[in-house]
This record gives sequence, structure tokens and C-alpha cells, in this order.
Amino acid sequence: MAHEAHQAPDELDGLLRSLKVWSPDITELRPFDPDTAPPTPLPLFTAWLADAARAGQPEPHAMSLATVDEEGRPDVRVLLLHGADADAWTFGTHSTSRKGRDLIAHPYAALAFYWPALGRQVRVRGPVTAAPAEAAQADLRARSTGALAAALTGRQSEDLGSLAELRRASEDAWSQAREHPTTPAPTWNLYRLHPRTVEFFQGDPDRRHVRLEYRRTEFGWERCLLWP
Repeated sequence: MAHEAHQAPDELDGLLRSLKVWSPDITELRPFDPDTAPPTPLPLFTAWLADAARAGQPEPHAMSLATVDEEGRPDVRVLLLHGADADAWTFGTHSTSRKGRDLIAHPYAALAFYWPALGRQVRVRGPVTAAPAEAAQADLRARSTGALAAALTGRQSEDLGSLAELRRASEDAWSQAREHPTTPAPTWNLYRLHPRTVEFFQGDPDRRHVRLEYRRTEFGWERCLLWP
């Protein structure tokens, strides 16, 4: 047993050392001149998101959302960006989920997008507010039947007794979503993260990575470079 206990870490270490980062076969590291960046972050984010989609990056609108709970313990998960404008980046979840409860306790969060096809990251941090209920329901209706069914299934992050229980609840929710596509999901919320900082990271083959950070001030956005 002791021998087996030592094998797993060694196997993992070997696997980690064998993995390549930004292999030229799958990653294109493009030059990025921060002097050409626009004065506000949203146009650059939009351009980079489009670049990632064109480069074949799967689900480029997927992002990590980091929150902290009422005791200050961090958590992170992956979800989809629903939209963005000059004021906020938007995502949806149940107010009763772990992330929903975290945002009630500490309405401040961080987002991270990673597009390995281009060696790029975007990081966004700022306070979070909940959109009006009608906006949340409109967003849900604009998405797929499956999205509505998932929202109607509800009870996100609660303990689950069995997969059979989930299947029954999901089948009922799918029927409701198909037959009544305007059914509201009472706990579904649309959250808006109002960025205070937005960082754009472009990987470089010589490890001279370019990091451009936008910082919101009372006079608008200012830009600065960060050491990699």
C-alpha cells in the first residue's frame, strides 16, 4: 500500500512535466501592441472574443467566476457570459445557489477568460449587482429550451439524493419548458459585474508576456502595463 501511495504523485508529476504549453500546433501567439489599444476595455474584449471564436477556440464565452462566501472562503466555477456593455459584464445563476449566496454576502467578484488557441487571458474584477427580475426572466426566455428547463429544475447546489431524482425533476422541467416557454423561474437572477479593473494578457514565446490593465477612475479609464 505504501508503494502504491508513492506511485500516484510520481505518475502525476511525470504527466504534468510531459504536457506542453502553447504548442505551435494548436496555439498562435500573436503580437500585441498595447499602444494601439482603445481607450476603454469593452471594444478590445469584443475584438479578442471574436478572434478566439475565429481561431477555433471552443466555447470562447465560457469564463471562470470567483466569489467568496460570508466567511471569506473563496470559490470558483465556470459559466457563460450572457452579455456586456460599457457598464457591466453579465451572467446568470440562481440566487439560492452557492455563488448566488456568496454574492449576497460579498457582492464583489472576478471573471477570467482563457483562450489557449491564442495564448490570451482577460481578467475582470468589480462589484456585482442584481438586474431587475424582469430582465432576468427576459434573458432566460431568450436562451434555449434547455436553459429554461435547467433553471426550472432549480435547487442548484443543494444535496441530491440520487440521479433518478434528478432525472424525474429534469423531465418535468423539460415538459414545462416546452409547453409553457414563458414560465418564470423565480430564483433565476441576472447579475451584472461592474468592472473596476480589466486586464488583457497576451502570451509571448520568449515569456515576455504583455499585460495591459485598464483601471476605472472617477475621470474614466486609465491604462498601465504590468510586469509578467
